Amino acid sequence: MNYWLSTRTKRRTFLVGAGALAGLAIASQARPVVAQSRFSAYPFSLGVASGDPLPDGVVLWTRLAPDPLNGGGMPSVNVPIQWQVATDENMRQVVLRGTAIATPEFAHSVRVVVSGLQPGRWYWYQFKVANEFSPIGRTRTAPALGSPVDQLNFAFASCQDWQNGFFPAFRRMAEEDLDFVVHLGDYIYEYGPDPNGPRQHNGPEIVSLTDYRNRHALYKTDPSLQAVHAAFPWIVTWDDHEVENNYADEIPEENQSRQAFIQRRVAAYQAYYEHMPLRSFARPVGPDMQLYRRFSFGNLAEINVLDTRQYRTDQPCGDGLAPRCPEASNPAATMTGTEQERWLFDGLSQSGSRWNVIAQQTMLAQYNFDPRPGSSGAFNLDQWDGYVAARDRLFNFLQQRKPANPVVITGDIHSSWVHDLKADFNNPNSATIGTEFVGTSISSDFPAQFIAPVAAALPGNPHTKFFDGAFRGYVRCNLNGDRWQSDYRVVSTILEPDAPISTLASFVVENGQPGAQRA
Repeated sequence: MNYWLSTRTKRRTFLVGAGALAGLAIASQARPVVAQSRFSAYPFSLGVASGDPLPDGVVLWTRLAPDPLNGGGMPSVNVPIQWQVATDENMRQVVLRGTAIATPEFAHSVRVVVSGLQPGRWYWYQFKVANEFSPIGRTRTAPALGSPVDQLNFAFASCQDWQNGFFPAFRRMAEEDLDFVVHLGDYIYEYGPDPNGPRQHNGPEIVSLTDYRNRHALYKTDPSLQAVHAAFPWIVTWDDHEVENNYADEIPEENQSRQAFIQRRVAAYQAYYEHMPLRSFARPVGPDMQLYRRFSFGNLAEINVLDTRQYRTDQPCGDGLAPRCPEASNPAATMTGTEQERWLFDGLSQSGSRWNVIAQQTMLAQYNFDPRPGSSGAFNLDQWDGYVAARDRLFNFLQQRKPANPVVITGDIHSSWVHDLKADFNNPNSATIGTEFVGTSISSDFPAQFIAPVAAALPGNPHTKFFDGAFRGYVRCNLNGDRWQSDYRVVSTILEPDAPISTLASFVVENGQPGAQRA
């Protein structure tokens, strides 16, 4: 029996709470370890989280933050945190336990890289510091490598602007039957306060490490976000707002010096690492952080997680909605960088999975927002439409090497789309080589005045099977050996934290038949 049970209070026994991962479990040699006996407030205010599921283990995360919006409120000492993993939700059948060290260098966050677990099963976990207990979280390991898997259920989400509304989509996601969650970026927003928003950011536009830590902590205090983190393991990647809107590698959006922006990126990357359930190899080194990685789920699916911000060249034609310039076809222009592109192609070449997933940020398919005859067209040039040669390399690879059932999942654009990926988007009769599902935002706005013009352009983009800009939510995916189904789950409003959810549309991809059909 778990000896913690005799002292755990009832208010902390239910499954709620979330957070993001950070920190090393190694104490600084220059600072003593101090067991905290009292805190100014509940230290697990940011909940718990798990992530990066492998067949034998996961990453567990929490952060000590009794005063989360003011630097955390912890003294500058190392603090030991006990952790336990059990096979039951009451934490009675404990299979692993240990102690991690929360250090001030990483904002008193801890990541516990757990191994030695059984593949394809649920576990529960909890942290304890002094006499304080964290919420109980639930997590799941991946199936054994290459093992037969009947089906997989996951959801993907992105873009959760705190100021634009609440997160009822996360509240409803926590009620789903999922194996894991994929987050495709814009976990926080860097902007200063918006007086017209239903809730406000804590302070002006963020620049320093303290700023980014406090902004991550603000988002982590949301109970719906905490609930989803505590219910499922997450696989995360970032987009631009974790640092600054539409940045490209070391090039800022605004007129900031490159050196000043690099320092901003150093701060942003460290705070992201501190608040996400990532493995230790992702620990930033200066302005660099390894985030692209691959996950296998038996013989059924392999997910290639991309980072299309850190390595991209500057937007060749600017980052707005405009006609393409010739530089969009420059082979040197890249979304992923050469090394990541090679890593992606090598992984897809060697994959034996039924479904090969590319999880990435900006819309891959072409979309001409002004397809009128005689027009020069209008394209979103921060997306792959501004990097045509890079997209062509990916599409040529898919046609030549033919990995099974390529499916792309995408965020960023705050709206819902379904695309057939065409060998030549300008020729509707060209081969369909894959499918792209673009999910709407959790709360970030898609301007209402853009909905009608986008819809009016649909006939000029016949590869686009679906568009909706009115609703917020996420995409729930169920896949088996025969078919993939994506359900576009949307809430009625983001102005109410507990708004109901419904399925706006469902699309199916059949095994061996690229392209989506309405379910």
